Amino acid sequence: MKSVKIYSKSFCPFCHQAVDLLEKKNVPLEIIDVTEDEETLSNLSAETDCTTVPQIFIGEKFIGGCDDLMHLENNGELDKLLGV
Repeated sequence: MKSVKIYSKSFCPFCHQAVDLLEKKNVPLEIIDVTEDEETLSNLSAETDCTTVPQIFIGEKFIGGCDDLMHLENNGELDKLLGV
């Protein structure tokens, strides 16, 4: 199973929704809180061309945000990407 890295903010409901889904799947999860770390978020946004959170990586692949994660789940593609 691939590990997942999520850049999130503590007050973000979309971040919580993404984490909840992945925790239910028992995915190895690393959560990086950028609530007060604008430098990390700015550097990440330059890399991903995305300015919102969550920013989700499966393995080394950037998959997008919460909507993208839910789309993968609803289409049955998330488990394949995770290697479940």
